[in-house]
Amino acid sequence: MRRGLGIARCGLACCLCSESERCGGCDSGLCPDAATCEVRACSAARGLSHCFECAEPCRRGILAKLKPYAFTEFARRFGEEHLLDCLERNEAAGTVYHREGIVGDYDDFGDLEGLIAFIEAGPHGVH
Repeated sequence: MRRGLGIARCGLACCLCSESERCGGCDSGLCPDAATCEVRACSAARGLSHCFECAEPCRRGILAKLKPYAFTEFARRFGEEHLLDCLERNEAAGTVYHREGIVGDYDDFGDLEGLIAFIEAGPHGVH
């Protein structure tokens, strides 16, 4: 885990992303989607560094997908540092962010609360 990369504006885990060597995160100047990312444009226009700081949660852009929305909601509820702590612990316990392409263990959920519980409890705490 490259903890210093943290969480993207939309909630994706830059710190765990297999593309982080090439991308560097939302504000690195290297993000290949910076010019077209609706979430990046919205949060920047509001003066926010992350969507979880916004008073108006939405499902705009990539937030329509469960994983980034759940990570954003987790950080909204419990804080970014706790999210990073959980992701780091989960990785050490064998949770895989990207198994094949962009799909990993955090993509195996169909509901928000189930994924939030998995992030919090880790692979051995949720059945």
